[in-house]
Amino acid sequence: MKGLNKYDYFSRAKQESFNLSMQLNIRILTILLFILGTNVVVNGQQVPTFTHHTYTNMLINPGFAGLGEGICLNGIVRQQWVGFEDPEGNNVAPETFLITGDAPIKILHGGLGASIVQDKIAFYTDIGVNLGYSYHIDVGGANMGIGGSINLLNRAADNSKFITSGVTGDGETEGNGSLSKAAKSDMLFDANLGLFWQIPDSYYIGISVTNLLESKGKKLDDNSDVRFISDRSFYFVTGYPFRIAGIQAYEFLPALQIITNTSATVFNISGTVSYNNRFWGGVNYRVTESVGLMIGMLIKDFRLGYSYDINTLGYAKPGSHEICLGYCFKINTDKGIRTYRNIRYL
Repeated sequence: MKGLNKYDYFSRAKQESFNLSMQLNIRILTILLFILGTNVVVNGQQVPTFTHHTYTNMLINPGFAGLGEGICLNGIVRQQWVGFEDPEGNNVAPETFLITGDAPIKILHGGLGASIVQDKIAFYTDIGVNLGYSYHIDVGGANMGIGGSINLLNRAADNSKFITSGVTGDGETEGNGSLSKAAKSDMLFDANLGLFWQIPDSYYIGISVTNLLESKGKKLDDNSDVRFISDRSFYFVTGYPFRIAGIQAYEFLPALQIITNTSATVFNISGTVSYNNRFWGGVNYRVTESVGLMIGMLIKDFRLGYSYDINTLGYAKPGSHEICLGYCFKINTDKGIRTYRNIRYL
């Protein structure tokens, strides 16, 4: 059996992270990560998923830009499967960093937004920049944003971390040295489209598509058909914040996020309860994969949230940590800048 192609490993490792998010069996993970000698033609790129998914709309739906009527910044750090290592003892656990920002621009009759995301698994790193515009329409007391954005994605693989290996006649593996030290990278261009509709302080719904063009990169090696490719995905989000008579200090927010690339689907179902717009807690269920426990609070004008994901896949795998930060303030041209404290918009 021939040795593991270095690009096969990158492609398989990255696709594995998405496959698990798409509820595929863990046995596929083992096979795809460590099997020797098979060839992969392309590698798909998917937008990362988060437990704090209600704060990632700017990343997945350009129609959301500026609808919060304030200048809003959000940041998320996610450490998935903490301590997960490959057979060589290298840390291969997925790590994701996200920053988003958006603001209404009156002169443009809409809003502008941007996001920067770094997604790393094993020795394979994506860095994406997203710039978008949303045109706003008043629809019977509701606000609707119709938006588009462009993506610039740099994808890189660190070859120096990989060791080729073969299988001897006795079934033993043996190494034959490091692969080429040269890092491989490519730049992809793509686009997103989205529509986001909301009643202020009430119901919202959004639909969008990311990586619309499914851009293909160049071949990474003259002896391989492996190339980077973006993977088109579709999103549906909805939520309905409400208060119950007699307990107005508490606000409830059930929310749903559905992601599909037509071959597999992810469901994020969450519910949070906030107290006086100061403290909150909740649960997110990623169907068949994990249960995330969330807590958070406002510190002056900043939102701070934390979640811990417990795996429900039925196999031993470390848990996942996520920290979410946010800041948002309104711009009032008559009275200057004032803070915007509702946690749903932070």
